[in-house]
Amino acid sequence: MAQGDINITVIGNLTADPDLRFTPSGAGVAQFTVASTPRQLDKQSGEWKDGTPTFLDCKVWRDAAEHVAESLARGARVIVTGRLRQENWEDKQSGQKRSKLVLDVDEIGPSLRYATAKVQKMQRSGGSGGGRQESSGGGRGDTYNDPWATTAASGGQSGGGGKSSFEDDSPPF
Repeated sequence: MAQGDINITVIGNLTADPDLRFTPSGAGVAQFTVASTPRQLDKQSGEWKDGTPTFLDCKVWRDAAEHVAESLARGARVIVTGRLRQENWEDKQSGQKRSKLVLDVDEIGPSLRYATAKVQKMQRSGGSGGGRQESSGGGRGDTYNDPWATTAASGGQSGGGGKSSFEDDSPPF
């Protein structure tokens, strides 16, 4: 995090499916818009009313971009945190200078307040191949105990598995 960055967290809904594209060098970038609508209690009527929504364009890069595109869809309620920045450009038709605020996403996930999600840890590939595998085996052989798994040995139901393997916990960049 650089000095002067504006870090924010936004909770809202995706207005469309994330748009996944790739740069010429092969880096993924997903773009999407989050609509955050405040709810306010009208004290006279006692009813909740929607306020004016705020629409925020977001960009997420590399492996996280692919994960977002595979995991989230239009209407999903998400929690997004990142760095706010301004994009500037010149309109090709009118020649006028334009700008908009964009959130460069550091972390994103579904809100579990009104939904459930099944999380799958992804493995990072060790070579330059760029492919990934689910965490169902392989990797370096590192393992950890899953504290939420239920196994027959602990008196719970079987089928949860007690250990999973993972590659590493370093960020995807």
